[in-house]
Order: sequence, then structure tokens, then C-alpha cells
Amino acid sequence: MNQSSKLALLGLTVALTACSSLQGDKVDYKSASKAKTTTLVVPPDLTQIVRDTRYTTPGTAISASGYQAVAVNQTVPTAVATIGDVRIERDGTQRWLVVNRPADKLWDSIKDFWIDNGFVLTLDQTSLGIMETDWAENRAKLPQDFIRSALGGLLDSLYSTGERDKFRTRLERNSSGGTEIFISHRGMAENYSNSDKTQTIWQPRASDPELETEFLRKLMVKLGVSAEQAKVLIATDAPKQSSRLSTLNGQPVVQIDEGFERAWRRVGLSLDRTGFTVEDRDRNQGTYFVRYVEPNTDKTEPGFFSKMFGATAKLNPPQKYRVNVQSQGDNSTVSVLNAAGAPETSGNAQRILKVLVDDLK
Repeated sequence: MNQSSKLALLGLTVALTACSSLQGDKVDYKSASKAKTTTLVVPPDLTQIVRDTRYTTPGTAISASGYQAVAVNQTVPTAVATIGDVRIERDGTQRWLVVNRPADKLWDSIKDFWIDNGFVLTLDQTSLGIMETDWAENRAKLPQDFIRSALGGLLDSLYSTGERDKFRTRLERNSSGGTEIFISHRGMAENYSNSDKTQTIWQPRASDPELETEFLRKLMVKLGVSAEQAKVLIATDAPKQSSRLSTLNGQPVVQIDEGFERAWRRVGLSLDRTGFTVEDRDRNQGTYFVRYVEPNTDKTEPGFFSKMFGATAKLNPPQKYRVNVQSQGDNSTVSVLNAAGAPETSGNAQRILKVLVDDLK
């Protein structure tokens, strides 16, 4: 086939696929590290993030100001529903599973679940109870028609959604011997970086609660719940809960109208969602140990994600903090402490808590 014929075929393919609509499953992922082509795949920077080698940890430190730009508006219902030994709990846009099985009995099944769904795991650490996928593209967002079905791999190399997703799964043992399972999403989008639309950069997009919910639904099926039952449980709705910024003894805090167990879970999920690096956690003390990058106040350098995915300027060095959850009855207070465990007095405390409350609302 000569060059003219190839171009004609490509043009026909583009025209026909542009007119088609999405069908079938909502998710169909292909990991960037599995792709056989370099066309429009995730840039190398996405998999070359420098990590603190003191811990083998998921994610990277994040600038609170950078995350605020993509924060999502949320409503806050709460619900609980159970099928067999699997229960789903909901608070606002946050959902998680509670399974009456030990974490070590679930680990391999959940690991297989992500691999079966087209992902490569870049973190698989049982000591922290965390696994994390590589950046991957949801091919279900591409037009589905008979031409794409016929040409298959060719179209996979020609088309890109311009979006990449990664998911973190966190398992926590509860007091009854069961396991709480949290799935959090982080997304990137490829956008033009100049007016001529000749260059692109990867920038963060808001976490997608619907994607988190979809994978929780699929995981429920993997764990033995029927597809129809899983849909019913996911759709369960309930009354509103609230979280808000406040001040206590002159220090900024987040007030949550919930007891420790639920507040602890929600804060942990928010930290996962918003990209903080959780290096360790002490549930007995109500403390998450995190890393954080202070935003540039002089505005002379690009933001954290811009630098990570396109520019060469150095980041401010990450700083270590403790996010502490303390509760009395049905009320909890979230505060930021410095690395030594003393109340944090810098503006970073306010910025970190603002990121959290935006996700908790």
C-alpha cells in the first residue's frame, strides 16, 4: 500500500470513529509500561519521579496550592450496606469496602484484580498495606465501532485519550479481624503548553470519585458479590455529614462531625487522593507521617506538577509533617504537627488542612 493509500485509510478511520459513541464497559485500561508504541504514551517523567529512599512509599510529595487548582466540589451523604461478608461504607464521595476476611487472605486476590484489569503494579508493599498501579490509559473513552474492532492494535497506536490514571489501594485491619479496603484515584491530562498548539505538557486533573466507585464495584464482584448486588450496594445513599476548617488554641484544624474510626479512614483516603506521600502511620496515636512540598510564594517558578512534567526548575525540598486525628465521642479534630510532634506554626499547616477539607467536604 502506497503512502497516499495509507493516508486515505487513516482519514476514513478518523472520520468514522469520530462519529461513534462509547459502548460497553466504563473502564478498559492499558498500562503505559505495557504499550508497544511511544506515540502519545505517558512521558518518561511520569515514571522517573525521585523518591525518598528512607521508605518504599507510594506517590510523591505534593504542593497544596497545586492541588487546590483541581479540587472537586463534593456532596456528602453517608451509607452502609452489606452482602455476605462484604460491606460498603460511604461518606460523601468517599466509599470503601469492609470485608470480614484477614488482609493477608485478600492481598493476592486484589493484586490479581488490578493485573486482570490491565494495570502494572509499581508498588506492592504488604508491610504498609499499600499497592499502587502504574499510570494507565482508559481505552474505553475512545470511540468504539466496527472499524476500531477490525483494526484493533493499529488504532491503539494512533489514538490517545490525552489522560492517564493511577490507583492506590490501601488495606487496613479492623478490630474485628476483618479488612477495610480503600481505592483512591489520581489523574493527569495532556494539555497544550503554547498558543500554537505545537507542544503539550502533563498536568493534574481532579480525582474522579466515579472511577474509584467503579473499581470498588468490580472488586466486590471479584470478592464474590454478584454484579447486580454490587450495583445495588454502590447506589445506596444516605444523610449528610460535614467537615470544616476551624481554629483550636490558636492553631488551624479541621473539624469532622464523626468519631475516630470513620474520621481516621476518611483522612487517610483524602491523603491518598490528594497525592501526599504517606511514609508511615500510627493508628493508635491517630497519626499519619507525610511529606509535603511548600508552594513557591514569589510565583517566579512553575507549580509542582508543571515542574515535574515539563520544566527543569528544582522543587522546594520536601518537608516532613504529622497529620494527627484526635476524637471525643462523635467529633474529631485533624491538626498538623511538625516532624518533632509539636504544633506546626507555619502557613503550611493551613495549606495542608485546606487541601484535606476540600476533599472531605
